Amino acid sequence: MSKAPIPWREGIAPSYLWLPEGEWPSLLAYLQTRFRHLDPQALQQRMAQGELFDDHGQALPVAAPYQVGQRIWYYREVAAETPIPFAETILYQDAHLLVVDKPHFLPMTPGGRFLRETLLHRLRTRLNQPQLTPVHRLDRETAGVVLFCLDPASRGAYQTLFERREVRKVYEAVAPWRDLPWPLTHRSRIEAGDHFMTMQEVIGEPNSETRIELIQRLGSHAWYRLQPHTGRKHQLRVHLAGLGIPIVHDPFYPQVLDDKGDDISQPLQLLARSIAFTDPLSGEARQFTSQRQLAWLAEDVRPS
Repeated sequence: MSKAPIPWREGIAPSYLWLPEGEWPSLLAYLQTRFRHLDPQALQQRMAQGELFDDHGQALPVAAPYQVGQRIWYYREVAAETPIPFAETILYQDAHLLVVDKPHFLPMTPGGRFLRETLLHRLRTRLNQPQLTPVHRLDRETAGVVLFCLDPASRGAYQTLFERREVRKVYEAVAPWRDLPWPLTHRSRIEAGDHFMTMQEVIGEPNSETRIELIQRLGSHAWYRLQPHTGRKHQLRVHLAGLGIPIVHDPFYPQVLDDKGDDISQPLQLLARSIAFTDPLSGEARQFTSQRQLAWLAEDVRPS
């Protein structure tokens, strides 16, 4: 993609959309239909204030015509974004790589109702590094070690490690106890689920693999170590639910629960404990470990 014609603003990159085939009396009319969830008067006001731009960085007036194939640039806004009261910790930083210990509930990147309360925005602002990009992702509900790249030219080298499965990832989780032949390796085929946010196991050639070990039994629950060999979306959550031991406080598996909104009282008990690999730039062996602990393992909340 070509460089954005407008600069970043307060650490936020500009967004864009392409105008599809269709006939509209004006650009504003299309936008008011496309973004029905927004106040139509607010959209008109934003255009009047010169907050929508064309590919040349020129502000588009309220009376701008609709042009099929045109690209519109704008700064995304989120009303009443709730602060997330958990802080990230930087574990390591050099000229290329940034390693961060992410807290539960903090999204990786902007999306939905989160914009500034995201790990990416926090780090870009904190370090004054607008080109910072994630090398891989963790779910909003998952805490632990995650990698970012400070140098855009180096990002591909680190991402290739994941594509080639040359990164050794270890997770920990708390889930119900079940008397299975531990340790075990669970393989299955994972595809998109019925709900737009979820995945599911289906019959077919396996495309996912996780080694699961028992660390300690905790009464009716247990503390597990998980080592994914593949990286399917929600793989660990899907695999444990498929074994009949869904991770404690999982809002999606085995069934999708009501949206908890801003409730942060029950974090998903899944932690990306460590990550290890051979650095593609320096050739050094790297290993980074989270300093966090799953809340369920604290003595005052440990089940009997």
